[in-house]
Amino acid sequence: MHWLRDGYHDHVLATGKQPLLFLFAGFIIAFLAIRLSVRMIRAGVSWWPGNISRGGVHIHHVVFGVGLMTVCGVASFAPFTATLPWRSCIAAGFGVGTALVLDEFALVLHLEDVYWTEAGRRSVDAVFLAVALIGMLVLGAAPLGIDDLSAGERASRWDITTTVLLNALLVLITLAKGKIWTGLIGVLAPVFAFVGAVRLARPSSPWARRFYRPGSRKLRRAVRRDRRWHGRATRMRRRLADGVAGKPHLVRVAARAEPPEHRPPV
Repeated sequence: MHWLRDGYHDHVLATGKQPLLFLFAGFIIAFLAIRLSVRMIRAGVSWWPGNISRGGVHIHHVVFGVGLMTVCGVASFAPFTATLPWRSCIAAGFGVGTALVLDEFALVLHLEDVYWTEAGRRSVDAVFLAVALIGMLVLGAAPLGIDDLSAGERASRWDITTTVLLNALLVLITLAKGKIWTGLIGVLAPVFAFVGAVRLARPSSPWARRFYRPGSRKLRRAVRRDRRWHGRATRMRRRLADGVAGKPHLVRVAARAEPPEHRPPV
């Protein structure tokens, strides 16, 4: 066990990553726990605690997530939390709160309960993306390729500025080409942003609408590639999401009755 202790000291404690690691662990554990809970509730397991309601109002777990993130965020600025044990505990609590919020990201986005509908998949996508980004930070990635500068090299301000601006430009181009996952991951891993920026845009993206003429060869290639690769990646991501978070089984109602205060006068 000495190698494990020494490795933890060298790669986590010595680099100041323990709070971030605790945040990451709290995030993953909370997401898996809350998904287990809601799947047990959906399955109608009699001995499992049910939904939380008060005064006839169903309280979603995003409420507890916002509260926990607020408490931990404020506490992180308090003087008594400057020690490593406190910072680590607060980071873990913030990770738990973040998982509870992102697990109902689609609910917040649509302002309606779409948890078990097709639109609810956006919550799982948001969680997977957060896991990827936080995991890359734990492994030592730095935003916009700053870590690409040699540690032994005394980089000037212009070197750092040029690196940041170049990678930011690649990220923006990738996002404009409709590659959201690649662009966001490219913030921490510039090679993803570079690949996304030089490859063909998705045919429905702002980049394609601006630079690909209707009927052009480039647009036709983009359509073929999108059908071949994006469709396959989407199916794989959905299988993974269904296995971890459960498969949607409800149909979202397209139109809702507007509340009385928003209805036009008769």
